[in-house]
Amino acid sequence: MELIWPQLPAFEYLTRYLMYLLSGVVLLLGFAQVYVRFTPYNELALIRAGHMAAALSFGGALLGFALTLASSAIFNASVVAYWGWALLAMLVQLIAYLAMTRIIPNLHAALEANNVAVGAFLGAVSLTIGIINAACLS
Repeated sequence: MELIWPQLPAFEYLTRYLMYLLSGVVLLLGFAQVYVRFTPYNELALIRAGHMAAALSFGGALLGFALTLASSAIFNASVVAYWGWALLAMLVQLIAYLAMTRIIPNLHAALEANNVAVGAFLGAVSLTIGIINAACLS
């Protein structure tokens, strides 16, 4: 088996993998908690109640953030830099949400009313911001 970084022993590969994986899961869960607290509605309660709009919106935000995590893991050799870029990506996603509340003034009511078009649009915007954010790290 040929190693990508021949100067690193296999154990160090495993250690790095586990560090990035654990960090990624912690950061994703942290983002989910921050996002749910940041928005004026409870996405998880709406999703449990069967609201597709909330699922699309929240899912898009999670995917957008995860794309930045993936890009950061690829392009950063330091876990500290990985965390730094992740925190910046979190801020960018929250700013995108705030911008959408200005563009769609009744966003909160629309998502609670299960307006799938609004939920899909918000999810798509979050995903698009995540793609741009991830590309900026390369």
